[in-house]
Amino acid sequence: MLKLILADNQAIFRAGIAKVLAVEDEMRIVAQAQTPEQMMMALDKFRAAVLIVAGGFYSDFNGIVQAAARAKTKVVVLADTGESAQRYMNSGANGVVYRNVTSSALVDCVRKVARGENWVQDIAMPSELTENDMVGLRVRDRLTAKELRIVALIVQGYKNKEIAAQLGTTEQVIKNYLRNVYDKIGVSDRLELALFTIHHRILNEAAAATTAGMPAPTATAGASS
Repeated sequence: MLKLILADNQAIFRAGIAKVLAVEDEMRIVAQAQTPEQMMMALDKFRAAVLIVAGGFYSDFNGIVQAAARAKTKVVVLADTGESAQRYMNSGANGVVYRNVTSSALVDCVRKVARGENWVQDIAMPSELTENDMVGLRVRDRLTAKELRIVALIVQGYKNKEIAAQLGTTEQVIKNYLRNVYDKIGVSDRLELALFTIHHRILNEAAAATTAGMPAPTATAGASS
């Protein structure tokens, strides 16, 4: 059994990663950390095979590598688009994937890293990325500025009540907006919406630009609708 720890402050994306890995018979998510302190405690307590950690999760990446080494845990970095995979590998990471990683590639990475191999996502994949970008472009152009902002807040982990407060409106209005967004994109809930957005770079960047400078949520968001 491969014990895995997930560390990412994007609660919905973290849940999506967990959903992908939990269906694999030989993998078990033993901890999900939303703070560096929780991650360090989990490393010490569970002695997991692999830690999957967001690139910007903790400022001292060397500290993560050292703590993981003490626990005999391999490190896979979940990097943002444009980040250098080599920088993380040079600093001691065993694998690097990006937020647009496919489910099969993520599982492959975790398995190989757990076996002692290094694995870096091939970010070339021109045909797949081009197709994804075209889909993201079409969806972006179908959404209004306010809908894009709501999408960005969903990705960041905000609940409907918090989104309503940010936009100066009511929860019911936000629910109405979300129903329209679901219909336009073809998803059924906020988890699917967040994963779709993160997977399509053009859409994700357009949404993120609408909330630049806003503070991140202080608490883990659930999957409320």
